[in-house]
Parts: sequence; C-alpha cells; structure tokens
Amino acid sequence: MSVTRRLVAAAAARTVTAVVRAVLEEHAPGGQQRWLRTNHRGEPVSMLEGPAVAAGVLAGALVAPGRAAAATVVATATGAAFGIVDDLAEDVQDRRKGLRGHFGALAQGRVTTGGLKVLGIGAGALVTAAIATPRTSPSGGRRGLLGWGADVALSGALVATSANLVNLLDLRPGRALKASTVAALPLAVGPGAGAVPAASVVGASAAAAGADLAETDMLGDGGANALGAALGAAVVLSAPRPVRLAALAATVGLTLASEKVSFTTVIESTPVLRDVDRWGRRPVHAPAEPPGDEG
Repeated sequence: MSVTRRLVAAAAARTVTAVVRAVLEEHAPGGQQRWLRTNHRGEPVSMLEGPAVAAGVLAGALVAPGRAAAATVVATATGAAFGIVDDLAEDVQDRRKGLRGHFGALAQGRVTTGGLKVLGIGAGALVTAAIATPRTSPSGGRRGLLGWGADVALSGALVATSANLVNLLDLRPGRALKASTVAALPLAVGPGAGAVPAASVVGASAAAAGADLAETDMLGDGGANALGAALGAAVVLSAPRPVRLAALAATVGLTLASEKVSFTTVIESTPVLRDVDRWGRRPVHAPAEPPGDEG
C-alpha cells in the first residue's frame, strides 16, 4: 500500500470532516437543539461531530483499493447509522446502559434503540468481515466454507466489539479520539490492506480533536461507533488470525470489565493514563470560553 495513498486518505478524511461539520453548523437536521446533550460538567455539547467524523472516515476509506474500501464503508456506515438512531431516538425514560441492559431488554421482547444498535452493528460487522475475508488461502488454494466462516465470525466479532469499545471511551473530551488515533497509527504506517482505513481514522480524529477537547462537540454514539467499527475493519484487513484473536480477547475483556468498573475511575487513579487523558483539555475547574471569545 503506497505512502501516497495513505496520505491522501488521511488528508481527505480530515478535510471532509471539517467541511461537513461546518455545513452541519448551518444546516443541522432537525435543528441544533436536537443534537445538543449535557456533558460531564453539566454544559451543553453538540453531537454533530459524530456524523462529520463518519463522513470523513468514509471519504478517506474510498481511497483504498476495492475490497478494503468496501469493507470499511460498510463498517463505518452501519456504525454511524445505528449510532445516530440511538443518539436521537433513545427513550429517555428507559435509558438502559451496557450490553447487559440492552440484551436484557431484548430477552424480554423489547427492542430499545440500544438493542437495535447492537443488532444492526453486529449484522454490519459480519458483512464487513465477509467482504474483508478472502476465500483463497495464502498459498492460493480455495478455503473450505467452514474455515472461511469461522474467520468471518471471528473478524465480525472484532469489528462489533471495537465499535462498542470506542463508544465506551467517549465519556470525557478527547478520550475516544486519542485512543482511536493511538490504535490506528501502527496500522496506518504498517503493511496490509488496513493501512488506508487506519489513516482515515487518524485524519478524521485530527479534524475533530480541537472542538472535542474544547468541550463544544462530542462524538456521540454515531461518531464513536463509526470510528471503532472502521478501526476494527482496519485490523481485520491487516492482521493475521493470532493478532485478531488477541485483539478480540482485549476488546471483549475491556467490554466485560466496563460492566463492573468505571474506565474514568481507573484512568484517574493511574498517573500516566490520567496525564494523557487530560492532555489538551481545559482544566477541571476552568469555565468554558464564551461564544466568539478569541481569548
């Protein structure tokens, strides 16, 4: 995968993210208020960053060659679409959180927007994996259906859990973007078909970082799920099975841990993680700058 193609993907993702965010500022579907939420400080923050980031990743992914582009587009689009549905249509009277809450509702015959998101992203992840997983073996022979299907199931689970994990990190300014960038950079500079999708994640994250750290924007489920799914697709496209198994074990382990412990509590109690997490943010007790203040 050429360096030029990776740089073009990162630049396209960054540019499209910035342009789409500017357009949405003037033409937000349903109006600006529909996209506002309250952040951890009790201040209003816009989720319009989410669809802008998803658009940027999609634009960058199109620079990749056929199979990689198609897989990343499916992963990103389904992550964004079902995430945005959950962002905008969530029942505030029944705010079930975590996989346990959503699966519990499904077991009772109730489909929440969160449950719909789990099912939709899961289906999209399997389609992504089917596109990304070749039917031919490295030696050139055609793989058996059972072996190919097992690889698709493994890779699909990785894409889905990656989408969920990045969403779990979107609880403080910049956290999900930093984590996504750190995970994507080795893939973006390494060999493999996932390099261009990973470069797209880096470019879109860079474009969104300023407003996210300033606490005027947040990814929301739409943006976080899109970034995570694209990142999962990049791993699937680049990594051999042992690496994908290790990555799946890590994403599943962290997801299960999140049901018991708070990531924020762990980060705040670990000096190195705390410093990285707070880097670029305004101090804990500093007020937000008033609109239009160039300070």
